[in-house]
Amino acid sequence: MITRYTFGNPVETYAVPQKPEACGKLLPFFERSEDGLTYSMKLNKDEIVYGLGEQIRGINKRGWTYTSFCADNPHHEEGTHSLYGAHNFLVFDREKPFGVFFDHPGEMTFDIGYSDLDTIKITARYPDTDIYIIDGETPYGIVRAFRKLIGQSYIPPLFGFGFQQSRWGYRCKEDVDRVLEAYSAYGLPLDSVCLDIDYMEDYKDFTVNSGRFPDFEDYVASLKKENIHLIPIIDAGVKIEEGYDVYEEGRENGYFCKKQDGSDFVAGVWPGRTHFPDFLNPDVRKWFGEKYYRLTEAGIEGFWNDMNEPAMFYSDEGLEKAKQQIQAVFSKEIDIEGFFALGGLMNSISNSPADYASFYHEFDGIRARHDTVHNLFGYNMTKAAAEAFAAKYPDRRLLLYSRASYIGAHRYGGIWTGDNMSWWSHLLLNIKMMPSLNMCGFLYSGADLGGFGADTSGDLLLRWLQFGIFTPLMRDHSAIGTLLQEPYRFGNIDAFRRTLQLRYRLMGYIYSEFMKAALEDECLFRPLAFDYPEDTFAKRVEDQLMFGESLMLAPVYEQNARGRYVYLPEDMLFVKFISLEEAENERFVEYLEDGTPYIAKPMPAGHHYIDVALDETHLFVRPGKLLPLLRPANTTAELDFTAPEVIAYPHGQKELAYRYYTDDGVTKDYTEASHFKNIVFTVK
Repeated sequence: MITRYTFGNPVETYAVPQKPEACGKLLPFFERSEDGLTYSMKLNKDEIVYGLGEQIRGINKRGWTYTSFCADNPHHEEGTHSLYGAHNFLVFDREKPFGVFFDHPGEMTFDIGYSDLDTIKITARYPDTDIYIIDGETPYGIVRAFRKLIGQSYIPPLFGFGFQQSRWGYRCKEDVDRVLEAYSAYGLPLDSVCLDIDYMEDYKDFTVNSGRFPDFEDYVASLKKENIHLIPIIDAGVKIEEGYDVYEEGRENGYFCKKQDGSDFVAGVWPGRTHFPDFLNPDVRKWFGEKYYRLTEAGIEGFWNDMNEPAMFYSDEGLEKAKQQIQAVFSKEIDIEGFFALGGLMNSISNSPADYASFYHEFDGIRARHDTVHNLFGYNMTKAAAEAFAAKYPDRRLLLYSRASYIGAHRYGGIWTGDNMSWWSHLLLNIKMMPSLNMCGFLYSGADLGGFGADTSGDLLLRWLQFGIFTPLMRDHSAIGTLLQEPYRFGNIDAFRRTLQLRYRLMGYIYSEFMKAALEDECLFRPLAFDYPEDTFAKRVEDQLMFGESLMLAPVYEQNARGRYVYLPEDMLFVKFISLEEAENERFVEYLEDGTPYIAKPMPAGHHYIDVALDETHLFVRPGKLLPLLRPANTTAELDFTAPEVIAYPHGQKELAYRYYTDDGVTKDYTEASHFKNIVFTVK
């Protein structure tokens, strides 16, 4: 049962497409004042709290304070409170479990057993909030009810499940060609190359630098003949430049966010001084969304939206204030306090709370100060593109993913988990974040594999790819100035090739499980406790995940590790893909039809140590389940979905069945029953 409570006059976020009628009864544990809304409740001793989507720390959210306010913070560590998304959904695993969704687009704080180990305190900065209480029999049942409430998750085209190579620093056609030539020479699968801000003319949205990418339309077409897609970035800020038509049109029609005096708000981002389109206004969304047609008509079939928290380096007012303070410091002899103040002054003007409180949106007949609706900005930028695609290409899927997000954005596009670092801790964070994202509707998601900032290493990249082959969005992305991060740069090329090939072998399973999750309100990634709710040990495990109906994953995420401890809630089949050389020394070796060796070893329930060398990828098959595998291919377009071979774990059963999904990967007729087929495996 889902009950909605309304406090004050909440902004319509459209996170919930069809709202149930609001209940007038005041909920217990809530305190309301002009300064905000507070909810507090005692937590049971061993109670697990799930949710919050894109956030730091673990699957169980107890023990920390989280802030829901979309924030640009690539250097996030344990002490971080906000990331790029704002997903205000929690599930309480107690004797009578329940879930709660706070549909509040401004800042919220979730103190989950931090100030007091046994108390949760949730504070909305402003009292205008819709609150949904979801009752159910199990935590997973509550998640599924919430997923149904917020609407079907975005479904990308098939090529969006292929491997994507990206880097801030692919400056020209020749850079892209060199990457593609290397992938081809080394026999590495690849579907897409992502273009960061360098492809633009002076960082202006919807432009292409003709000097760096001459004959862009012809170039896009030539790559598509090789089944390679270009995925350009689109940023939120519009450059202020006379003669730039996007700027001219936006200014003339009043489409930019305004300051209190009615003038256009100015912020410094990559192009320099920019304006922000008022994406909360449907007229602005339509205008901005149709600008994507300039690139789709040039053959582009996918985009990534960035800098849309919105991130800003400075405002005019903030920059002027910093200048005055710097001058004041230099007006006298600089002591140690003045020295440290200088560094802090420039850092303090980026993404400033004062700036977020200084401009406004106008939509639905209201005028809202930005900080009260901050979390809706990136969501509505993605919505602008998706609505434009639906209008012009109603039967066709285009690839779209974003950095900033709010619940509701999951219907329009995917997300990547923002700028991260080449740290082993961020690999572990990626693992723990996936089920929480799925709970909030974000199925098409993944991290910057190998890490965006800092220098990666060959072992970190390989281990990250070994987990990344399971994430629907699989992209290697890195920042300019860091070590070049393409897989072919680290030696051990055979291990990288086999890992990427396994992604494409798994595509029949990944695509089937993704489509079932999207169409039937399931989670692709789940905590073990969702599948084994009575298992005390399973509830404590956070570095193993259930993946679809057949698999459990237990990634290796520590440097120099050559294996790890795992907990099996039931008997499972340990499957490890190995090299031909290693196969000569193994007892349990089997071979796929093309001669690829793997180990298939039944293991009993309980605690085990498993050996997993750096060049090996492993998984666990559940009893009575099948894993369909395709023949290897270098692009999704070359995959043959018609006759998968099967790894099975009968575990005493005489006949096993798997519900297998295929479609054309392009159109939107994915609800047709004919797309589902049963693979039946009979034990002879």
